[in-house]
Amino acid sequence: MTRGRSRLDDWFARVFGDDRPTHLGTGWFSGTASVFCGAVGLGAVLCLHFPEVLTHADLRSRYPLPIMRALIQGVIGAGFLAGVLAALLRPRKTLAMAGIALSLAASLLGGADVPIDGPLGGRVYLGLDWFLLNLLLLAVLFVPLERAFPRWPEQAVFRPGWTTDTLHFFVSHLLVQLTTLLTVMPAAVLVRAAGGTWLQQAIQGQPLLLQFVEVVVVADLGEYAIHRLFHAVPVLWRFHQVHHSSTCLDWLAGSRLHLLDVVVTRAFTLAPIVLLGFSPPAVYAYVVFVSFHAVFIHANVRFRGGTLERLLVMPRFHHWHHGAAPEAVDKNFAVHLPWIDWLFGTHHLPGDRWPETYGIAGDPVPEGYVGQLVAPLRRR
Repeated sequence: MTRGRSRLDDWFARVFGDDRPTHLGTGWFSGTASVFCGAVGLGAVLCLHFPEVLTHADLRSRYPLPIMRALIQGVIGAGFLAGVLAALLRPRKTLAMAGIALSLAASLLGGADVPIDGPLGGRVYLGLDWFLLNLLLLAVLFVPLERAFPRWPEQAVFRPGWTTDTLHFFVSHLLVQLTTLLTVMPAAVLVRAAGGTWLQQAIQGQPLLLQFVEVVVVADLGEYAIHRLFHAVPVLWRFHQVHHSSTCLDWLAGSRLHLLDVVVTRAFTLAPIVLLGFSPPAVYAYVVFVSFHAVFIHANVRFRGGTLERLLVMPRFHHWHHGAAPEAVDKNFAVHLPWIDWLFGTHHLPGDRWPETYGIAGDPVPEGYVGQLVAPLRRR
């Protein structure tokens, strides 16, 4: 097994791969798009069938249903058409047939016309809708960006470890209720203990734009502190090294996080925001911002930012945090604001250079999702 590859990577390569070219016009892109759209469409249809179980309770009432149905139907249709095109262009039909089969299954199960009867309840749910929306939006945005402006042009879309990172992405979104509960609980306890204060009232009286800027600063100070602890405390590092085990960085690599790492980091970041009493719109704006920015700084893009690089974390800054060279170890802990690292003496952005390699010396983290979930819990 090649370094960085999991057994699931190899299985996908055996089933769907071949020795044919993969550039535009060969059917590879259309075949991949067919499988992707077919799988997303099928998942969306399942959400329509079982909304109480598979959809986020807070999002159900907010969906513009006619628009969502049109989007689902468009994705299913795109999957089928892309599969037909791939079947015409590519000698091996596995990708095309898989995409067509997934699209047909979604249509046979009712497609976008599945009725939703009555009000929806359900206290326990999985976030399949949250996963599908994020996957669709992020893939449509970042995959073309990485192909158009790559830092590493030779790095394939399906690089070593992509299935492991997809599973991390899937599970963290699917268990959104559990992770949200564990994240919000400490903050809720603090709020009840503190009660309403003059400081909270003063903060909520500020313009929303100013509150948003303050939320970013407060959140990143908390992120810096807990992030540095995860590197400094051996017990915590056992969990956080899962994130640093990626030997290739792209938009999906940032999802490689142990669930304990996710919960502790979010709780440590969210608690001061909730305790200070920022208005919900400012907090929601931050959630949207971090959802895209955290993906962007891991992406395989060569954007620099010029002067902006001093004020906002850009990919080169965070790539150095993942660098395998000794000069990169324990540097650049901030996620949004690089001046925080400059303030605490951990800033590292040498000249115009990028790190040459990523990962951890000795590759101590196993490949595969289950191995990475279990490894930190084993006695050493």
